[in-house]
Amino acid sequence: MAALLLAGCDPQVVADKVAARTAEAVIAPVVGDQATRCIVDNASPAELRALAVDVGVEAGTTTLANIRAIAARPATLACLAAAGVAQVPI
Repeated sequence: MAALLLAGCDPQVVADKVAARTAEAVIAPVVGDQATRCIVDNASPAELRALAVDVGVEAGTTTLANIRAIAARPATLACLAAAGVAQVPI
């Protein structure tokens, strides 16, 4: 049954969702769970794929810079404020 449901899905949408979930595992240890959702929601699919590369290892310098850049965007800052996150700890 699950195979039939996936067969009707756009492969790119599925790949983007997998990248987003994987990126969450990279972002959360850096900024905490509350800020992670805002960063993922405001990252492009390409940025999420780049962040997902560090899954299973400590976030590197480039990953930290990417998280910082996404966190500094006006839409991300608004999301963080609405979530009650005063500052992203990076």
